[in-house]
Amino acid sequence: MRLGLALGYWGRGPAPGHVELALEAERLGYGSVWTAESWGSDAFTPLTWIAARTSRIGLGTAVAQMAARSPTTTAMQALTLDHLSGGRMMLGLGLSGPQVVEGWYGRPFPKSPLTATREYVDVVRQVLARRAPVELDGRFHAHPYRGADGTGLGRPLKSITHPLRADLPVLLGAEGPRNVAQTVRIADGWLPLYWSPSRPDAYGPGLEGLREGFVVAPLVRASVCADVSEGLLPVKAMLGFYIGGMGHATRNFHADLMGRMGYEEEARRIQELFLAGRREEAVLAVPDAFADEISLVGPRERIAERLQSWRKGPVTDLLVVAPDPVTLRVLAELNT
Repeated sequence: MRLGLALGYWGRGPAPGHVELALEAERLGYGSVWTAESWGSDAFTPLTWIAARTSRIGLGTAVAQMAARSPTTTAMQALTLDHLSGGRMMLGLGLSGPQVVEGWYGRPFPKSPLTATREYVDVVRQVLARRAPVELDGRFHAHPYRGADGTGLGRPLKSITHPLRADLPVLLGAEGPRNVAQTVRIADGWLPLYWSPSRPDAYGPGLEGLREGFVVAPLVRASVCADVSEGLLPVKAMLGFYIGGMGHATRNFHADLMGRMGYEEEARRIQELFLAGRREEAVLAVPDAFADEISLVGPRERIAERLQSWRKGPVTDLLVVAPDPVTLRVLAELNT
């Protein structure tokens, strides 16, 4: 099981210490560093900055949101950074949810998310393969565009720039069982947002019989600390925000996943509190047991014991959300 460093996205401003953490992760032998985006900082610019300061560590987006860019634009950014970094780029994509797609990007959330995702990946793959001009008779990502509001003058085009790697890895963030099953079919890897080693069935049967080389890379909050309850507070804060605020009361993929993992009643309560403006209560309503099973928190000995269960399943890469270099070092030592 390889280790990766997950840096996430910025809050109010540029996150201090991200480059230093990436340099430390590279020194410790971590295989990759990952950036993300929500509705503020983008994923590609910080990753490019890190690429310029590092030399070996893999570079991934976990995740770049599909609604933010057309698939050809995303492919352009990925192939450009792959060239500049000497072949270190990994493209992680996510569909996001209706609240973000329609509220931030001003675009309709696709009525057929699986089809939209499949078409998006198809176009990206065509750009990277560069075998022929990009053509897709698609419902959401038709190339060339043939809508009634267009000119009808578009023609199929092939990238001027030759991609460094036609097989640049494409990974998908997916939560629902059907989405996970499709990810296994069309992508090179899967980026679970929450992963519990004891509940792989929560994602459906799609993970059975994974092909060789398929990447399973969950994000996990880690912290070496004496007090487990205190160490779980950042995990609970994250869960409170995602389950309570990252979606509508009637359509929240994160809350649905928590429900499938055995905490349906608790997930709805977190939503109710968060949407009522009682955010601190929403965080405190996150069960310690749930926060604990999807994280690695506590003294070194406790983390060492719990790490064994992560190794036994399909996980190939553990993307560590760690607040400090000490935790990064301990995990590197325990994973040798």
